Amino acid sequence: MNILITNTRENVDWSRMKEIYHSVGWEKHDEEKIKKIFNLSNVITIAYDENKIVGFGRAISDGIFNAAIYDIVIEDIYQYKGIGQRIIGDLLAQLKDISCVHLVATTGNEEFYHKVGFSKMKTGMARYLNATLTE
Repeated sequence: MNILITNTRENVDWSRMKEIYHSVGWEKHDEEKIKKIFNLSNVITIAYDENKIVGFGRAISDGIFNAAIYDIVIEDIYQYKGIGQRIIGDLLAQLKDISCVHLVATTGNEEFYHKVGFSKMKTGMARYLNATLTE
């Protein structure tokens, strides 16, 4: 397995990204939404095995003080092979001069993010349009 990490949106297979989101149970992501969120994110990382996307992540930043990392997603059959760590590492390298990088993790993945340098926040709040996401 030869994983290539890129930061480009050129020639991205949006349907493949949808497959990866769906492989981890994120069924509400369609190609149009995926393309929009990645185009609006100013920092992206995409992992390829040969010419096939196998994982990705994205961040939004003001470029000076704050950034937030979202959607670190690795296709289910490629998980636990170090790809997530490489994606996080690449995103953090792109954000190296940002004083505060936040991350929103899905429940159960906190230990992974702790291992790559993130800590729980003392304060963190959110407002969800869908009340079930509050849980």
